[in-house]
Amino acid sequence: MSSPTQVRKAVFPVAGLGTRFLPATKASPKEMLPVVDKPLIQYAVEEAYEAGIRDMIFVTGRSKRAIEDHFDTAYELENELERAGKHGMLDLVRSIAPADMNCLFVRQPRSLGLGHAVLCAEPLVGNEAFAVILADDLMRGEQGGPGVMKQMTEAFRKQGRSLLAVQEVPLEHTKRYGIVKGESAGGPLMRVDQIVEKPAPEKAPSRMGVAGRYVLTPRIFDEIRNQPQGVGGEIQLTDAIERLMQHEAVYAFQYAGKRYDCGSKEGFLEATVELALQHADVGAHFRDYLKNLSI
Repeated sequence: MSSPTQVRKAVFPVAGLGTRFLPATKASPKEMLPVVDKPLIQYAVEEAYEAGIRDMIFVTGRSKRAIEDHFDTAYELENELERAGKHGMLDLVRSIAPADMNCLFVRQPRSLGLGHAVLCAEPLVGNEAFAVILADDLMRGEQGGPGVMKQMTEAFRKQGRSLLAVQEVPLEHTKRYGIVKGESAGGPLMRVDQIVEKPAPEKAPSRMGVAGRYVLTPRIFDEIRNQPQGVGGEIQLTDAIERLMQHEAVYAFQYAGKRYDCGSKEGFLEATVELALQHADVGAHFRDYLKNLSI
């Protein structure tokens, strides 16, 4: 029987339309955009798997079939690779979904916000703590160190309370993030006193912005279910977290590592360049190529 502070399930809200990347996302999910040679969603799943999570719950929408196919068995491809003796590629394809990993899918029938997407996963999560991972945020731990979600699950094992990954952001960027304010609880933890969704710089309570990683207690489902719809009819996760704080402590977690905002073209390009430079096969050649560019 698992411990109540063990995180076994991760929710990936992947029903968004990806309009900032049109026309590339007209017929293909934005989560399938490749950074070097892996789609964004695979980076997110690998981060969860490293953290010991084995149940991957995808909250999908129409036109997201490619995500299901990516984590499914491709019998024809595997047979062709095996017949051609391409065993390295065969191992690579099979490693996408290890045998001990479960992929579960649920539909979000209408685009009603991140909070609603998380609520759609409740029947698959049940009454236990779970992670929420936004694939738009490609996050890497410090070189040689654990990934961001592994850092968070280890902190949750000790703390047992909801955690929000945070980073310091430029004051002019506060309107892009949920912003938290609180008191230090030792090490990378800060007990959250206030959380505000996308405040203007002059109204921001701090510069600590919430990144796309959460570990949440199951009480969050009640808060989402009972909250009114906000602007545009959306149900915001930030609002539910604010209500959750009235019943139990919520902590901000200052992670060690780097976040690439791959929901923006600039962040996506930055991730592509930096991860290409780190890539075992193409890194050296790509570095030489960049050095010879006339910029």
